[in-house]
Amino acid sequence: MSEASETVFSRILAGEIPCHRVLEDEHVLAFLDVGPLSTGHVLVIPKEARVHLHELSDDSAAAIGRVLPRICRAVMAATGATAYNVLQNNGSLAHQAVMHVHFHVIPKFEDGSGLGIEWNAAPLVEGEALAARIRENL
Repeated sequence: MSEASETVFSRILAGEIPCHRVLEDEHVLAFLDVGPLSTGHVLVIPKEARVHLHELSDDSAAAIGRVLPRICRAVMAATGATAYNVLQNNGSLAHQAVMHVHFHVIPKFEDGSGLGIEWNAAPLVEGEALAARIRENL
């Protein structure tokens, strides 16, 4: 497992950097992104310092899973958004910029603000063999 080194999120958790908190409990902190893609863009981070999602403890992962729907509902109610993206990146190759697990809740609006995505889909190849390899690793 890779413990996150000091990041802007660890400094926020330590109280060294202020943030606009929207939810906090024993395992999770959610706060407004200071560089939002749209109004209401919220970051949800575990208090457990891990770089990648697959490294989180079951308790931290479950805590995030419990709060994400609540945060999405609250963001929609507060902003009037009817659509949103939940984004989570793992590793710099996947565009992770802060090396501490975090989820983005990004409202999407008719004016185009929010997350833009280019989806470069390809045909599924060797699906049964790949599914079997994944199952073996569960």
